[in-house]
Amino acid sequence: MTLVPKTSYVKTSRKCKVTFELPPQVEAASAAVVGDFNGWSPDATAMTKRKDGRFTTTLTLESGREYRYRFLLDGERWENDWQAHGYVVNEFGSEDSVVKV
Repeated sequence: MTLVPKTSYVKTSRKCKVTFELPPQVEAASAAVVGDFNGWSPDATAMTKRKDGRFTTTLTLESGREYRYRFLLDGERWENDWQAHGYVVNEFGSEDSVVKV
């Protein structure tokens, strides 16, 4: 359903640009990437809906770490990134996606 997060390392620092993407098949009006990099805030990182129906956003994250995240669709439906680098069980009985940078 989703595409593997794309990573691009910044040569002059310990930062990494990570692009998260959802395909049009998610059938949502809005999407956000929510994770430990933004305090799990549903409002912090809205994704941009492209003309072809994809959602994308790029974040700059500290490299050498793993980050947990999920997608929030239409403010109420949680989705994992099924192409993530890994998964970790969370306190709600489901799993969080993991990106390693």
